[in-house]
Amino acid sequence: MLLGFEVYWKSLDARPLPSWYDEAKFGIFVHWGVFSVPGFESEWFWWHWQGQQPPDKKCVRYMTENYPPGFSYADFAPQFHAQFFNPEDWADIFQASGAKYVVLTAKHHEGFTNWGSPNSWNWNSVDNGPHRDLVGDLGNAVRNRSLHYGLYNSLYEWFNPLYLSDKKNGFKTQEFVLHKLLPELYNMVVRYKPELIWSDGDWEAPDTYWNSTEFLAWLYNDSPVKDTIVTNDRWGAGCSCHHGGYYNCADKFTPGEVPKHKWEKCTSVDLQSWGYRRNMKIVELMDLPDIIEDLVRTVALGGNYLLNVGPTPEGMIPPLFEERLRGVGAWLDVNGEAIYGSSPWRVQRQNKTDTFWFTSKGSTVYAFMTTKPKRVILTLYAPKTSDNTNVTLLGNPCPLTWFPITADAGLVVALPELPFTPGQAWTLKLDGVL
Repeated sequence: MLLGFEVYWKSLDARPLPSWYDEAKFGIFVHWGVFSVPGFESEWFWWHWQGQQPPDKKCVRYMTENYPPGFSYADFAPQFHAQFFNPEDWADIFQASGAKYVVLTAKHHEGFTNWGSPNSWNWNSVDNGPHRDLVGDLGNAVRNRSLHYGLYNSLYEWFNPLYLSDKKNGFKTQEFVLHKLLPELYNMVVRYKPELIWSDGDWEAPDTYWNSTEFLAWLYNDSPVKDTIVTNDRWGAGCSCHHGGYYNCADKFTPGEVPKHKWEKCTSVDLQSWGYRRNMKIVELMDLPDIIEDLVRTVALGGNYLLNVGPTPEGMIPPLFEERLRGVGAWLDVNGEAIYGSSPWRVQRQNKTDTFWFTSKGSTVYAFMTTKPKRVILTLYAPKTSDNTNVTLLGNPCPLTWFPITADAGLVVALPELPFTPGQAWTLKLDGVL
């Protein structure tokens, strides 16, 4: 008889990860909040302006030159109008991207919640700014398209008086945790039933301060999402890459080999920020071939790929971001079978004359060409062929001509003329190989 998961890491870490997550492979991250209004530097603008010592001179100058004396960060909230926010449009874009899950910031480090949290009076999107339940509205649209819905939540809040008091006490008190964080988290889970919680802001205090194991035990045993919920690893100082559901390890984490634990790479189309920047330049954005290569590399090494966009305070996904997302979707329409539900192969990469990344499904191996090959005759050294081996190019059902290199391993493939693809990546499908 299963007694449930107990309130300590060894038990919690033994929980199997719900299968939907590994099968999904690709998700969209959305950083949206009051920080989108100044739209300067990054979503850490408030901290850089008034938290860190000394303050960031660029942020101080930005405020001095553009806002009246005495203008506070809280004064940005009424300007967070989201007047053009149409969750159906967003969900259409996310579906067109080929993503299988979406993670929205329910609350970032600024403490402003994108839903009507009863524990965040007047510092939430229903009482202030949009006067709208952003979390609920997007969740309904996303789920209507059979996409999984997750929520990002920052454990800490830069300037919350309760948190600052606990911090001053060396985290020996838990006023913030007991009266703000945990009631809000429980309420959020019961109300919105997310299938993923992307926790963050944990690093200043140990998991015992955050009561992380108690919360996760409830989440896994008794919550309304106990069978489907997926969590990451940011639950206290030292937890990252050691405890939790899947591992993030660090922003934009890119391992050199297959980790022993399920992991995710989170990265952003805007290389300089997660939140919207008014002054972003096209050279500061990932282009589509780079995104495709990053996705392929991540999946080949057993990870999921979470790609971030930062909407405007008006509620629009910038056209360049939309173009990138739709481009990924167009590529996945042809090559998705090599991504979704795949597993790392025994060889993840070949780097000889040309670079190939590999994934597998049973006796089928997929070889990704993330740059156009220099010649029409390709050599793959690792696959072991048989009389039943068949080689095709995804998007083209015609069998390709191939020859074994030796009786033990390897084959030479004659490529057809490769069709144009904005992602500049193609996939060979090898059936009947080892």
